[in-house]
Amino acid sequence: MLHKITVQILTLIIVITLGIFAIGALLTGPAPSAVGTLSADFPVKSIQIPGTNGSVVHGWLSYGKPGGSVVLLVHSMRSNRLEMLSRARFLRNQGYNVLSIDLHAHGETTGERITFGLQESESVTTSVAFLRNTFPHERIGAIGVSLGAAAIVLAKQGLKLDAVILESLHPTIEEAVDNRLKLHFGSYGSVLLPVMLSQLSFYLDTSMDKLSPINRINDLNSPILFISGTDDAHTTQSETERLYAAARTPKELWIVPGARHFNMHSYAGKEYEQRITAFLSDYLRRIDDKSQPID
Repeated sequence: MLHKITVQILTLIIVITLGIFAIGALLTGPAPSAVGTLSADFPVKSIQIPGTNGSVVHGWLSYGKPGGSVVLLVHSMRSNRLEMLSRARFLRNQGYNVLSIDLHAHGETTGERITFGLQESESVTTSVAFLRNTFPHERIGAIGVSLGAAAIVLAKQGLKLDAVILESLHPTIEEAVDNRLKLHFGSYGSVLLPVMLSQLSFYLDTSMDKLSPINRINDLNSPILFISGTDDAHTTQSETERLYAAARTPKELWIVPGARHFNMHSYAGKEYEQRITAFLSDYLRRIDDKSQPID
């Protein structure tokens, strides 16, 4: 009888251990997808940008007006550049050149694992370097959503961007994981947090401090607009306010009433466009060159 109980306990331990490792593998598993082509009403150039360690960043480049500056668009986790398409259309109509990319291990950009900003930031660095080479006389801005925002902040090299918009960005990886565990398992989800963090550290071979944007936000020497929703349970309003407080000036904060952790452009519509237009115009457009929208 005692032997049987011992076997059952050992079996349970093995099952739990395998389950934990399976969850870690699932969390960091890549999110490849075929992006496809766009209709003729929004012409883009498909590009492939050679990066570090043989990586290649895939994206779309849409040309605006000469002197209209350029904006890099960076999508959220387990998504691809299609998520940013409505923003790309809107910005291109404002005269901006727009580059939309697939992050490391997302869309058509290859990668063995999603790394919660660690290697995704290299995709951003590679893309910014490409834009500086392609548009040497233009000012450069970036819009990042969730993981995309983290990738901008966590970039190891100084990006020296002229304007940055960070949407739905978590301050720490611990809070990001904890919030999602609570959404799936209620208040008991926090019990699993140490296990989940240890799994991420194991699979990514890095400390969690290196994945927390609030530790790097003060290094981002660019004007920043933070955007978050009052009803976002993935990244709460108070978490966004902490990031805002830790950032350098100039900075702005827009808390969107009723918004959750989803596409702010789709949700806020015209108000989103007005606020983004005003912010980017202040920092990307010369005073004597407030470019008019493209017909």
